[in-house]
Amino acid sequence: MNPGRILIVDDEAEIRRLLQEILTEEGFSVEVAGDGAQAREAWKRRIPDMVLLDIWMPDVDGVSLLREWLSNPADVCPVVMMSGHGTVETAVEATRLGAFDFIEKPLSISKLLQTVNRALEVRRPQQSQTRRPAGITPFGRSRVMQQLRGEAARLAAFAEPLLLIGEPGCEPESLARYIHQSGPRADAPFISANSRMLSEQRAVDMLCGNGNGHLGLLEQARGGTLYLGELEDLPQDARRLLAGVLEGGSALLGGSDAPVSINVRFIAFALAGHEECLGSTGYGRDLYAQFAGLPLRMPPLRDYAEDVPDLLRHTVDHLTETEKLRFRRFTVAAQNRLRNYPWPDNLRELRALVRRLLLRNGNDEISLEEVERELNTPIAGDSSLVKQDLLALPLREARESFERAYLTQQLQLCGGKVGQLAKRVGMERTHLYRKLRSLGIEIAHGVEE
Repeated sequence: MNPGRILIVDDEAEIRRLLQEILTEEGFSVEVAGDGAQAREAWKRRIPDMVLLDIWMPDVDGVSLLREWLSNPADVCPVVMMSGHGTVETAVEATRLGAFDFIEKPLSISKLLQTVNRALEVRRPQQSQTRRPAGITPFGRSRVMQQLRGEAARLAAFAEPLLLIGEPGCEPESLARYIHQSGPRADAPFISANSRMLSEQRAVDMLCGNGNGHLGLLEQARGGTLYLGELEDLPQDARRLLAGVLEGGSALLGGSDAPVSINVRFIAFALAGHEECLGSTGYGRDLYAQFAGLPLRMPPLRDYAEDVPDLLRHTVDHLTETEKLRFRRFTVAAQNRLRNYPWPDNLRELRALVRRLLLRNGNDEISLEEVERELNTPIAGDSSLVKQDLLALPLREARESFERAYLTQQLQLCGGKVGQLAKRVGMERTHLYRKLRSLGIEIAHGVEE
């Protein structure tokens, strides 16, 4: 989606240049005009999505231009007035005439970008009327994220249990909320359950209630969606109960004597690579079988790295608005560095990085050097594969680090069995043994075959 076309009207060349540079870096299409005549010509060529309009210019004042443009309601777009200290009263008067807002000079970058974004949201009423989930997932303009949103919207229409599969930090609850809000249950409750809280002793009470005024999660989510978090964290009692509910479509709620029909859409999450292990034994297998029919894989952030600059800006706006953090903007060099970072903890890591940088006492811009300092942390020898920033290493060290992490994790998935590992990675077993020894990877005694 085009982020927006902005017309800047100001007779001071330095202000025009500064605003054009800032807004262009933010991804907007920008046109400038130095006086009223140039502004009228730009307006005639194509009505912009919004205008930043100075009050005083040599040939015509901004208020007169505002009246002129607002005279035809069909052509109207948000107009933000820019005023110096002595013209604030005039700018306030302009807002009464129909200007969207005003910005006082000298300009604050934070105020500027927040006002621009609010004005462009007004320009896109069809977007503001669409239900949107909290958080930043599934935010992005890349093909990967467009496909994810399309698949999520398609699956939102179903009532069957849905299994989200992805890496740590990919924020599955946000996607679950998006799916809930995109489907026919959008006006019903969305209840999120922390899998670790459903202990063996409390699973029945928390899910079904106890009949003493405490409503269980199944009752709270009736007609809506119950998000279960990570399936592998569910205790056996909770797995057994949920497997029975999904199989029969009913449960004993609040100490009732007869089963009650359960009208709930279940969504859960499983870590990529663990879903097969989850379905291998016991009640986990029964529960996994209920979810496995409708899976949705969430891409890791490195697969849609082209969205990182937009995600950084979106996260900065979100944190400055919700947590009142000081506004700072990433330089192009810093954005480019983060586009090429592997993001081992995905969206959770991006959000944490942005928060740390906004909390620091720096200038308005976040430089490449500042980002490098944040990323330059020691890497443990047993770090997972994606937690290693291989681009920062020499070729030989990067290759060895990759092979060690890759084979270590593949061996874990194969239960320590080298025979299975050889088939999984496509290597001859004798050569694989030599490779494991050269990388210092130990093989547990008794499970080699």
